[in-house]
Amino acid sequence: MAVTVHGMIVAMHETDLARLAQQIKQWGRELGFAAVGIADGELGAAEAGLLAWLDQGFHGEMDYMAAHGVKRSRPAELVPGTVRIISARLDYFPPASAEPQAVLADADAAYVSRYALGRDYHKVLRNRLQSLAERISAEIGDHRFRVFTDSAPVLEVELAAKSGLGWRGKHTLLLNRQHGSWFFLGEIYTDLALPVDVRETDHCGTCQACLEVCPTQAIVAPYTLDARRCISYLTIELKGSIPLELRPLLGNRIYGCDDCQLACPWNRFAQAAALPDFAVRNGLDSARLVDLFGWREADFNERLAGSPIRRIGHERWLRNIAVALGNAPPSPAIQTALGTRLDHPSDLVREHVAWALARQQET
Repeated sequence: MAVTVHGMIVAMHETDLARLAQQIKQWGRELGFAAVGIADGELGAAEAGLLAWLDQGFHGEMDYMAAHGVKRSRPAELVPGTVRIISARLDYFPPASAEPQAVLADADAAYVSRYALGRDYHKVLRNRLQSLAERISAEIGDHRFRVFTDSAPVLEVELAAKSGLGWRGKHTLLLNRQHGSWFFLGEIYTDLALPVDVRETDHCGTCQACLEVCPTQAIVAPYTLDARRCISYLTIELKGSIPLELRPLLGNRIYGCDDCQLACPWNRFAQAAALPDFAVRNGLDSARLVDLFGWREADFNERLAGSPIRRIGHERWLRNIAVALGNAPPSPAIQTALGTRLDHPSDLVREHVAWALARQQET
C-alpha cells in the first residue's frame, strides 16, 4: 500500500496501517460515533441473498434496489480501487422524548419513527464521515475515498456486521449488545488496505419477538422482510395508494414503524443520542393527529425543513394521517377535520380521506 505525502509516494507497512486503523476509530469516537469498524469488500454470500430477495419481488416499488445490478454487493465496482470499508455507528434515540408504547396506545396521537423526530440524519452523518475521511488525509496525505449515508447502492448492514459493529437481527436491522438497534450506519469506501475487524456472532438465539409483533407480518421469515407489507415502506417509500387490506393495520403510525425494535430485548441496552441534532422537533414525539392534519403545505415545508419527513411531501403526509384518523375511535372532531380535505386537489389524498371518513362513520 502506498500513499502520497508532500508529493512523494510513501509505502505504508502493516504496522503503520494497524496504527492508523486504531487512530481512525479514536477519531470516530471524537466525532460522536459510538463505534467504527473496518471490513473488506467480499460480500458473495450477501449478494446471493440480495438477488434472491429481489427475485421474490420483496422490494416492491423500490426500483433503486435492483437498478445498480451487483454494484451494491461489490464495493470495488461501485467505487473502483476500494479495498476496505470503514463503517460507523451513530446512536439516534432522542432523549427526553415521549414513551413510544404510550404514543402507540393513544389512538389520537401520531406515531413517528424515533429516527425521524429530529434533524435529517443524512446530513448529520455525512458531515461527520466526511470529517473523518479528511482527518485521515490530513494524517497520511491523499487517499481515494467516498462517503455514503444511505445514499447509494451499499449493503450497509452486511458491511457493518463484517466490521464487527453488530450482527443482523431477525428483523434485518443491525443489533449490538451494548446499543441495541437505535442507531444509524454510514460508510467510507477507501483504497487503504487497513486491517479488518472480526465479524460479530449472532445473538438472537431462539427469540422471535420481532416477527411476532410486526403489525402487518412483514417479517415473513427470520432475516427476511417483505417490504411491500412493511409500514415503513407503506408510509415512506410507497408513492401511491396504501393497499386497503393493510390500512387498518397501520394504526396511528404516520411515518415509519418501530414495533420490531421496541419488541427486541437487546434494546434494553440502547443508548440515547448524544448529539443535539436528534432531539425532538415540533413536538412530533406525541403530536395529535388532528393538529398535524391541519398543517397547510406551507406549514409542512416550513416546520419540517431539515427533517427526513419532508422528503415524502405534503400529499403523502396527508395520506398517511388520513389513514391514522380512519383508524382512530369515532370522533366529531376527527370527522370535521377529514371533511376539510374531501375536496383536496390530490386524488390520492381524497381517496384516503373518503376511506377514513367512511371508517369513522361506521356503526
